[in-house]
Formats: sequence, structure tokens, C-alpha cells
Amino acid sequence: MNRIKYILLWVCLAGCLAACKKNNVIEFDEVAQFQKDTVLIREYVREKGLDMVKNEDYGIFYQILAPGEGPSIDGLSVITADYEGKIMNGDVFETGTNSTFPLKNVISCWYFALQQVKKGGKIRFISPSFYGYKNIANNKIPANSILDFTVTVTDVK
Repeated sequence: MNRIKYILLWVCLAGCLAACKKNNVIEFDEVAQFQKDTVLIREYVREKGLDMVKNEDYGIFYQILAPGEGPSIDGLSVITADYEGKIMNGDVFETGTNSTFPLKNVISCWYFALQQVKKGGKIRFISPSFYGYKNIANNKIPANSILDFTVTVTDVK
């Protein structure tokens, strides 16, 4: 009788594990996706006639719209910013006004790009999915999305 209970327990456990799936995660090759994103960003920048620079270390394309003055931003800074985030088709997925957060707690593209400006600075940057949300989707951002942000830094602490 105990043997049957153990068998049933294992069958139930195996069924539960088989029914589990990685929610909203698509498996992918990060290097191949990064290369694909870079090509798409280059084409987009060229088609739109944007005057952007590619950061060779990270592959993030950016344009400093206003450099700002005052304190520089580093990885330990707490910033306050107004921003808009879009995906490549132009759909806005998020906006913020007077949003404050430690730079170390944001997605990687923000961490790298915002260190290019100072308090009062404004920057637009387009990031490969690797430095955004990678292959994780949500109701507003598809997996492997290239992100396009415009950020105005209103305070730096």
C-alpha cells in the first residue's frame, strides 16, 4: 500500500512539474539577439536621420540633447528624472515625471546611458534588448524588445 502511495506521489509531482512553464520567457541566443538588435538599431537611426553615437563598450546608441550642469552621475547616484520609454514601433510603454530612484536599481541601459549627462541633462538612447528586459515579456513590452528612451535628469544626489 505504501508503495502505491509513493508511486502516486511521484506521478503527481512529475505532472505538476511538467505543467509548469517559464511564464513569458522565450529561450534565445543572447549574442545572436544582440547582433540582430544592433543591425536593427543602425537601420532605424539611419532611416530616421538621428544624430546618435554608439557606445562601443555597450552597444547603446545615444544622443545628448542637453549635457546638463552640476553634479556628474555615477553608479551610486540617486536621480530624479522625467522620461518616456518606447519600443521600436513607437508604442510608449512607460512615462514618468519626477521619478526618483537609485541608478544601481535600474535596467542596465539606464545605468550606462545616464552617466553621459549631468543634472539638468537630457539624453535619448536606444538600447539592444540585452540591456533592457532581454527575453522577458510583459503586457506592454514584447520579449527581445529594443528600447528607446528620452530622459531628462532633474536632480542628482
